[in-house]
Amino acid sequence: MSVAILLSGQGGQHPGMFDLTADHPDAQAVFSAATPLLGGTDPRDLARSGGDALHANRAGQILCCTAALAAWRALGFSGRAIVAGYSIGDLAAWGVAGRIAEADILSLAARRAEAMDAASGVGFGLAGIRGLTLDPLDALAERHDCHLAIRNAPDSFVVGGRRDALDALCREATAAGAQRAILLPVHTPSHTPLLAEASDAFRTALATLTLRRPPAGAPRLVSGLDGTTIFRPEDGLDKLARQISHTIDWAACLEACREYGADRVLELGPGHALATMARTALPDARVHALEEFRSISGVADWLAQP
Repeated sequence: MSVAILLSGQGGQHPGMFDLTADHPDAQAVFSAATPLLGGTDPRDLARSGGDALHANRAGQILCCTAALAAWRALGFSGRAIVAGYSIGDLAAWGVAGRIAEADILSLAARRAEAMDAASGVGFGLAGIRGLTLDPLDALAERHDCHLAIRNAPDSFVVGGRRDALDALCREATAAGAQRAILLPVHTPSHTPLLAEASDAFRTALATLTLRRPPAGAPRLVSGLDGTTIFRPEDGLDKLARQISHTIDWAACLEACREYGADRVLELGPGHALATMARTALPDARVHALEEFRSISGVADWLAQP
């Protein structure tokens, strides 16, 4: 058995996101490390309070990493696995793979968000487009001075730019046959050249890290930028910085999981968007999101099934 561990990006935060891990003894250190980064508020309390605070860029990135690391700690999985993370989940994957200490992952999540906020202008965002292939969408984005941010599948993309330009792009995409073309509730043009300064700032932060030697049996680490396996840490860290301002190829990450032979897929983090995409990309695998279970023991039992 081989398991693909997928780590969520932002967007799915909700009041019950820590329901399965909140009281697990092995997850307490992760919650404790996140609390001072959230102004002294426990991430579990912040989540339960709901509202807009969950989706602020800095808090959202910290919460997503907290969710992934807490769930991984609680599971205590030690089988054959590969791990890939979507956007901020790419950073959390380095913690799951044992390459960066959990406390450092959470601190870096805060610094990443701060760098992105500093580089972002007002009036920018992202749009999700499904039902167009790359070439026509690329031409459409160029015409509206927008940029391809994420490739989720051959006909599913995220585009970034000014919100007024994205609105016009969505209307034109719909007229061109797109099944879905909507502005996303995001005000940061992530994974576009508009955030080049944020990549530079985050690269500087990463240069101060002390990397860890991954323990025996740690999951294989895949770059969330292009789906390649990380063998040389220095190359992987550069990609971790670059993905802030470059198009990320999530479809390639899912292909890497398929080539690894993953017959089960588990999404850790808020929401189930990655699990939904994985069901299409890995049709022969059994796929679940953590939140589809009632308990951590239920997840462990599922993973232990022959």
